[in-house]
Amino acid sequence: MASSEKVVETAIVGNYVEMETEGKSKDIKSKVSDFFWHGGSVYDAWFSCASNQVAQVLLTLPYSFSQLGMLSGILFQLFYGLMGSWTAYIISVLYVEYRTRKEREKVDFRNHVIQWFEVLDGLLGKYWRNVGLAFNCTFLLFGSVIQLIACASNIYYINDNLDKRTWTYIFGACCATTVFIPSFHNYRIWSFLGLLMTTYTAWYLTVASLLHGQVEGVMHSGPTKLVLYFTGATNILYTFGGHAVTVEIMHAMWKPQKFKAIYLLATIYVLTLTLPSAAAVYWAFGDMLLNHSNAFSILPRSPFRDMAFITFGFACTPLYFVWEKAIGMHECKSLCKRAAARLPVVIPIWFLAIVFPFFGPINSTVGSLLVSFTVYIIPALAHIFTFRSAHARENAVNQPSKYFGRWVGTCIINIFIVVWVLIVGFGFGGWASMVNFVHQIDTFGLFTKCYQCLPQLPISPPSHLLNATAPLPPPTANLTHPHFL
Repeated sequence: MASSEKVVETAIVGNYVEMETEGKSKDIKSKVSDFFWHGGSVYDAWFSCASNQVAQVLLTLPYSFSQLGMLSGILFQLFYGLMGSWTAYIISVLYVEYRTRKEREKVDFRNHVIQWFEVLDGLLGKYWRNVGLAFNCTFLLFGSVIQLIACASNIYYINDNLDKRTWTYIFGACCATTVFIPSFHNYRIWSFLGLLMTTYTAWYLTVASLLHGQVEGVMHSGPTKLVLYFTGATNILYTFGGHAVTVEIMHAMWKPQKFKAIYLLATIYVLTLTLPSAAAVYWAFGDMLLNHSNAFSILPRSPFRDMAFITFGFACTPLYFVWEKAIGMHECKSLCKRAAARLPVVIPIWFLAIVFPFFGPINSTVGSLLVSFTVYIIPALAHIFTFRSAHARENAVNQPSKYFGRWVGTCIINIFIVVWVLIVGFGFGGWASMVNFVHQIDTFGLFTKCYQCLPQLPISPPSHLLNATAPLPPPTANLTHPHFL
């Protein structure tokens, strides 16, 4: 070569082409950029899965424990954590199968991010693609809405000079900056900080509750009503159903084949955060949590509480990709043009967060109606139908492990998940969550200025819910006490 610089390897990383060179070292600026910006390793994928899996739902788990009771709350976390890890594994198998088939056809993905609906399209056809696209986009839309509501709610408990709705306006504008993050390949520092703050928040909730001790006359009466029981259960279903972005995270990896166990390892770590924090807060405050869907609202104000925070951005990034593909901007190399094209996606997220600010109840509703299909039922069914023929099973890129019972065992597990989630998650959970959600609308109204900022008497609650909420504070209660703020 005429130049002393020699190209030794070209690696396709997600939708990036990276050149490794010999004979010329990178400058400091490039090294810093690579360290903070370009993340496609197994560790990056683990950070992304762990931080995305729990996020803002961490603050609602004590609320779910008050609905379920301590034992059911713990068992549902373990059960749905295991179930979520299995379906994430199934999604990873389908992604590798799809990508391998396309690469055999010489399809180039260097400027294209593969998404779940495209996997369904390639393996099962347009009908599956349309169903998957509808459920996935709707879930991601409301997932982003929930993240925005959570962030505004948390900031309110730090500074209550402004109401929650105003903070939603402000934080919605701040969250619009996520349009400048090209893909999950560039979430390295964001996912690291996200998991760091989630870890801090979980252990703050645990330690603060234990130091606070049990409130006077604390009661742990849950479960008391089926409507509350299944509402709490579907919130936990939602907690471990954060892998609607699994395909995008895998596509950002240098070696997507190594993803298989990542979600399980992330789930194990997440359980070390969710179980102690939810149990400790419920132990300390008991039935009071039935009127406090955000755990921050029940703990006394302190500098340690104000330091806790939950990140935003993971759920909206796949929506950006779908929108880019719809308007023909996905393969545009100009980051500024892509960022400008993404802005219309932020508007409905912003608007819905203002209309339905019911932090807690909205998690359960999204979990039962959307997560149940997007994350559990559709992937399990897609795996069954993709490998229903003997030829497909013989030529599968990934053969099921003997520990799962090979193909027969895998099929039985998938059928069990479909039946369970369809009956318990979507059926009972959908009924309970919708009843509770409608009750929130009847009680607080749409566009409410400050949801659960002060105790409020219900406005004509349904008769079957009259005994479904925790006792209201006595008339002489001090409404400025931190427990009620």
